[in-house]
Amino acid sequence: MLPGFLARAVAVLLGRQGRSLHLKAAGGATAVLGVVMLIGSWAVVAAEHDAPRANLRTYPQALWWSIETATTVGYGDFYPVTLGGRVIGAVVMVVGITTYGMVTAALATWFVGREQKRRHHLALHAHELGEETARALHERFDRLERMVAGSGERN
Repeated sequence: MLPGFLARAVAVLLGRQGRSLHLKAAGGATAVLGVVMLIGSWAVVAAEHDAPRANLRTYPQALWWSIETATTVGYGDFYPVTLGGRVIGAVVMVVGITTYGMVTAALATWFVGREQKRRHHLALHAHELGEETARALHERFDRLERMVAGSGERN
């Protein structure tokens, strides 16, 4: 059930037409982070199972540990004591830091893109307004020239 859900979630995140590349990358990285946290939680419980002084003995504890590790909060309430558990922790950390960096970059790019579109729209509108004003001034000058030329012929 869970792998089918994950496959559908990844397809939804990556499959939208018209979605920008940076949002697809951030969505894909978030999906990878979710999978790494789920699998990492299981793997750290397996690695720490028989270790003395191990405090990651249940999946819920390990899942909480992987969430706080991926977000770099690291309360210190749970931590791996074996080499295998620490390697898994390093992978969860790197994937978490990378994912949050990508999501932050995607949001920043989205905000910058919106501002650029707004400025482009304003510049286009100002250009159109300038052309319209120039056209109106030309018409007014043409009318004045005709008036001056017409009044000069009468005298």
